[in-house]
Amino acid sequence: MAEIRNYTINFGPQHPSAHGVLRLVLELDGEVVERADPHIGLLHRGTEKLAETRTWIQSVPYMDRLDYVSMMCNEHAYCMAIERLLGIEVPIRAQYIRVMFDEITRILNHLLGIGTHALDIGAMTMVLYTFREREDLMDVYEAVSGARMHAAYYRPGGVYRDLPDRMPQYEVNKFKNANTVRQLNESRQGSMLDFLEDFTNRFNGYCDDYETLLTDNRIWKQRTVGIGVVTPEQAKAWGFTGVMLRGSGVPWDLRKKQPYEVYDQVEFDVPVGKTGDCYDRYLVRMEEMRQSNRIIKQCIEWLRKNPGPVIADNHKVAPPPRERMKANMEELIHHFKLFTEGMHVPAGEVYAAVEHPKGEFGVYAVSDGANKPYRLKMRAPGFAHLAAMDDIARGHMIADVVAIIGTMDIVFGEIDR
Repeated sequence: MAEIRNYTINFGPQHPSAHGVLRLVLELDGEVVERADPHIGLLHRGTEKLAETRTWIQSVPYMDRLDYVSMMCNEHAYCMAIERLLGIEVPIRAQYIRVMFDEITRILNHLLGIGTHALDIGAMTMVLYTFREREDLMDVYEAVSGARMHAAYYRPGGVYRDLPDRMPQYEVNKFKNANTVRQLNESRQGSMLDFLEDFTNRFNGYCDDYETLLTDNRIWKQRTVGIGVVTPEQAKAWGFTGVMLRGSGVPWDLRKKQPYEVYDQVEFDVPVGKTGDCYDRYLVRMEEMRQSNRIIKQCIEWLRKNPGPVIADNHKVAPPPRERMKANMEELIHHFKLFTEGMHVPAGEVYAAVEHPKGEFGVYAVSDGANKPYRLKMRAPGFAHLAAMDDIARGHMIADVVAIIGTMDIVFGEIDR
């Protein structure tokens, strides 16, 4: 008999499949995991504490840096919390823009999640495909906010500005000749909505390509079917949300159960899994991308027909338009006060949650009536998922730990905060 020794090893934080700075201490019996102990805190930025020393509006860009793959969804929950405390109504056009960008963000998140999950398991091609589509959507982020990732586009009361009438164009350089640039710019000749519409028409075909690569792939199924099984009872007991909960067959989605903005005005289905394993969660993410694409199409159609304001007309909360600010003393004072002192939010406490791509992302805010939050607490979905790592990984092989981390779709910005 070969002698089998128990080992305690570090998995991460420099491991490429650790998805950030996760340090996982694994106790092994040979190659089988006996215990998994996640060590977090290596990315702790003190976001919740920093928010207490910043005005309400200055904390919006901090939200982008929580889950830095789902930027605008983080901003959305924070802005909703402020709006509920203030009791202000968001213009309907801004609500449609927010819903559209939430779904663009969901596609961005799932493209990276599925692409890197496949890469972790050993499928190289997938991540090259998914990043190709992410590039188009990153250009949409850039067109609307000026930044590819940390957009800071949502504002309490609406969004920063209306959708642009033109898209950034590719230019001839030493890597791209005139013919290539002409082809790349074909879909960029009109407005941002034209470009997005072209993207939505193409996207279902791309999803078919991903499915061709993975869904019936023998190796992919061997690595994911029956791995990391979570029963519906376990998922609910552990506080799972999002795909981790729906993959186990629980049809819970805040967009349907507690609709916010205009989610009750658009048509979409909520995909659920059956067995609660890594493969089911992959299938749920694939279908979610198709449903997000469907929602974006509906938003584009509505936004084309309905111009209007995109931020509340309350100048204690939102700045006045620049041309009015430069011509009117009262507007200038409003602008100056808002950007130096910030808005004063009525005393009270509030919890606002959105159906973030990773689950329920919530913001619990307490105000004492000042221009800064008294306390802020984030409810990050990835934190609850990682907390169950020990139970899920026990009895699996080391290689399956990689598959389980990939299926959780964790990002450390929101877990460590």
